[in-house]
Amino acid sequence: MEKLSDIGIIGLAVMGENLALNMESKGFRVSVFNRTVPGVEEGVVDRFINGRGKNGKFIGSSDLESFVKTIRMPRKIMIMVKAGKPVDEIIGQLLPLMDKGDVIIDGGNSHFLDTIRRVKEVEKQGMLFIGTGISGGEEGALLGPSIMPGGSSEAWRLVRPILQSIAAKVDDNRPCCDWVGEDGAGHFVKMVHNGIEYGDMQLISEAYHIMRDLLSMSADRMSDVFREWNEGELKSYLIEITADILATKDDEGAPLLDKILDTAGQKGTGKWAAITAMEIGVPLTLTGEAVFARSLSALKEERVEASKILKGPTPRFSGNLPEFINDLRDAVYASKIISYAQGYTLIKMAAKEYNWELNYGGIALMWRGGCIIRSVFLDKIREAYEKNPAITNLLLDPFFKEKIDKAQKGLRNVAAIAALNGIPIPVISSALSFYDAYRSEKLPANLLQAQRDYFGAHTYERTDKPRGLFFHTNWAGKGGPTPSTIYEV
Repeated sequence: MEKLSDIGIIGLAVMGENLALNMESKGFRVSVFNRTVPGVEEGVVDRFINGRGKNGKFIGSSDLESFVKTIRMPRKIMIMVKAGKPVDEIIGQLLPLMDKGDVIIDGGNSHFLDTIRRVKEVEKQGMLFIGTGISGGEEGALLGPSIMPGGSSEAWRLVRPILQSIAAKVDDNRPCCDWVGEDGAGHFVKMVHNGIEYGDMQLISEAYHIMRDLLSMSADRMSDVFREWNEGELKSYLIEITADILATKDDEGAPLLDKILDTAGQKGTGKWAAITAMEIGVPLTLTGEAVFARSLSALKEERVEASKILKGPTPRFSGNLPEFINDLRDAVYASKIISYAQGYTLIKMAAKEYNWELNYGGIALMWRGGCIIRSVFLDKIREAYEKNPAITNLLLDPFFKEKIDKAQKGLRNVAAIAALNGIPIPVISSALSFYDAYRSEKLPANLLQAQRDYFGAHTYERTDKPRGLFFHTNWAGKGGPTPSTIYEV
């Protein structure tokens, strides 16, 4: 009789296959199953068992019922399929085959609201559900990703040994995996991670754009600059791979990057983060601009036609090149600080909204290794929250305040020169605008609120009266004294 497995994985695409190999390499026996649906090739399980999984502790199954029976109770089954309807379909097929106390783990990029719903539905039937964010791509899944689990808290003790063993390790072998919180907390944190990732990628792309079109730097020289940056405060996975990308040549010896069409794709997590921020009322401006930048890039044909009609300045740089490259580094660094500050604000506000008790320093630790946004930068975020868990914004932490003070001159210089030369930098300029707005004691929102009261009787508060008292003015003498509903701040 073949031994039962420790965990099962449904879905043998890139992430599922590599997670299975990772688990087996850590001593776990793994059952694998791949559903057959229109558009999905058959024989995936057999190919895996006889290919990359050959000689490993794997049990392959051709049907779901047999698959479930191969797993030791309480069963732990990880779903690695496309987010949305496919996850619900698999859950619906699994539940009748499982027993009370078994655990379903959704390891895909599901929307956190779906996870909240699924936790309730699965728990009603006596099973447990975990929605876990997994970051690190193909390499991370195989060698050690960042894992962000949340959901049924009783399930954590059952899955913890497996998830923490396969996660990336940092410092004194601490796993980049810990319990995030109830219901959708894990997938929420992963969503914010991806939103920050969108911002980081766009920041780096804007720096590249400036180097290429304003400074007329070669791909090799740009690669050297990013490698230099990766030796300092900007050391991170994304900076590292950017240097590699710029150094890569095609078959003719030319930079491969120059042959890639400038239209960026997206799978939705950045958009979800921006929409959620708007719903909660958090200015997640860098993520929002990064999402819009991808959308604008997709208008390739329109942009080609517009380039023949709409005119602007011809980029021409006449300053000190080494000094400006230092300014550009500072602009990226300052913008990165602001982006993470916004992301953490969203996480904190969501914790209040959904009654989650989150460990903010612990989240930074989970992002320190394995994930796409991993960087030395995250250690400082962890330290900031360990010193002051109640800090309202990372910009107010002494370390980050000092860094912003030093870097903002470069940020301002880059934003000004890019604007004068017609180089679009939506995320960098958004970072500067947010910083200046956040540090402003007074903003022009008083006029905005007066306008709202003028045309809609939406009321306003006064600086000479206590907060919470609302007033309405009959501005043009044509309206009446009746106010509309009290506005929300």
